[in-house]
Amino acid sequence: MDATGLTCFLCYAIFAAVLGMFQFGYNTGVINAPQTVIENFIGDCWKERYNDNITGDMQNLLWSITVSIFAIGGMIGGISGGYLGNRFGRKKGLLINNLLGVGGACLMGFSHVSLSFEMLILGRLVIGLNCGKNTSLVPMYISEIAPLNLRGGLGTVNQLAVTIGLLLSQILGIEQLLGNKNAWPLLLGLAVVPAVMQLVLLPVCPESPRYLLMSKQLEDDARRALRRLRASTHVEEDIEEMKAEESATHSEPHLTMLQLIRSSSLRMPLTIGVIMQLSQQLSGINAVLYYSTSLFTDAGLEEWKAKYATMGVGAMMVIMTLASIPLMDRAGRRTLHLYGLGGMFVFSIFITISFLIRPMMSWMTIISVISTFCFVIFFAIGPGSIPWMITAELFSQGPRPAAMSIAVLVNWLSNFLVGIGFPKMQETFENYTFLPFSILLACFWVFTYYKVPETKNKTFEEISALFQRGGDRCVFNQLTWMDEN
Repeated sequence: MDATGLTCFLCYAIFAAVLGMFQFGYNTGVINAPQTVIENFIGDCWKERYNDNITGDMQNLLWSITVSIFAIGGMIGGISGGYLGNRFGRKKGLLINNLLGVGGACLMGFSHVSLSFEMLILGRLVIGLNCGKNTSLVPMYISEIAPLNLRGGLGTVNQLAVTIGLLLSQILGIEQLLGNKNAWPLLLGLAVVPAVMQLVLLPVCPESPRYLLMSKQLEDDARRALRRLRASTHVEEDIEEMKAEESATHSEPHLTMLQLIRSSSLRMPLTIGVIMQLSQQLSGINAVLYYSTSLFTDAGLEEWKAKYATMGVGAMMVIMTLASIPLMDRAGRRTLHLYGLGGMFVFSIFITISFLIRPMMSWMTIISVISTFCFVIFFAIGPGSIPWMITAELFSQGPRPAAMSIAVLVNWLSNFLVGIGFPKMQETFENYTFLPFSILLACFWVFTYYKVPETKNKTFEEISALFQRGGDRCVFNQLTWMDEN
């Protein structure tokens, strides 16, 4: 990543913003490790209230609701994130959203002393609302404050924050730390920390200059914000680029999600944004993240080894996401996404083969574990971070919030479906469980190759012009060739 323009204050603003994505990652992984002790808590609440033991079916139902309601909250939050960003601005939207973060964390943290599983479920819903809005607002804010030459690398920081949050939740969730019957409320209640940190750190940061200039027509405020972010008085090039986009989209009002869906001129970028989100969530990565321990035990590892292998998966995602940051603005979004999808396809096939042959050859357990780690590595290289940033890049200022809301809705919905459906897939397909993901990965690779343009080092206006000129494969290939030469 070309570090030109990477100022201390810009780093500070990026850090303050991505605390929202850290919150998303932490709350995605935090509920899995203490499953048994939370199920026992639900049983204790039931017995205290009704003086009778809870049935196994009712306990499983309440546990499933506790897990899945987070994604339902995320879907609702994702839909409303664009409105919040338009109504109050990107920065103020994030600050208001932290009220939900604090509220949700407190509900979860105090559910044990209140002996109320309803508080736990409500807390998961509220923190899901918070995380859904974050996944819409944070990528939008970062893409709008980042210099053109750093937009790709800084966009990857979104996914880095998610993976760090996920890894931390896996580490803290082990039984020896906070994943036990006494400490699990603290484990869930720690979600208050990133919310409070953002409430403290973000007010110092400026509002998105692009929002100030193009949505509020506050040119002087936008110029002041840019001077702080760039640590320079020479910001006229950025101002002119924004004005050019504003001029090109002057007749383009802020669109609602329904208006965006109906817009024929924006149908292709919207389709690309949606398919990119599906390529992330339906790649099979959530099957690995949610059920990696059971996958490793099925592959032949002892349970204690499987738990540490799961933490290894989280650590590998952090390391490879870090490694992908300098590649994002060198290799380009489209190229890395193709490499990522291709690698995941190959190793999903290896995972299936290792499951089939393991009963005959015990050493295939090692191949299964290695294949799973490689699967995660290629996810981090491409599909992990690119869908979040490319959706923000494909749209100009008017439709961008609505596009982010639709993309986030699709992301959360597919996340929810994989989380709910994967155990049934395991039961139905057994050793062939990853084969449907292999087929989907192949389809996503073909779509990316033929339909997704390279957005590296292009202004929002230039990207928008691709589709106005009939963004077919010929145009995309020509621009990709120009980038490479």
